[in-house]
Amino acid sequence: MAGDPRWPAFARSYGFDPRRPVQWEVEALEPAELRRQVLAADAPYVDRDVLARQIAREEEQRRALAAFLDGWDRAGWTGPATCLKRV
Repeated sequence: MAGDPRWPAFARSYGFDPRRPVQWEVEALEPAELRRQVLAADAPYVDRDVLARQIAREEEQRRALAAFLDGWDRAGWTGPATCLKRV
């Protein structure tokens, strides 16, 4: 971050010493460790009730789409090319 004109403001915002630039190389972290750190940093800001409702809603949408596509498969529809041939 040395030489980056945004560094002093960033440093002040996050409690770093603006005179001592730091650098992080996240690609050096194991993926599992990076995931753990990101989730730990986000955890205080996540409303667990809202997250649970959203996950349930997305799972219901996934099931509905799977059932819809399964119905198409049972009807013998194989994709857009079949639809175009029927026109």
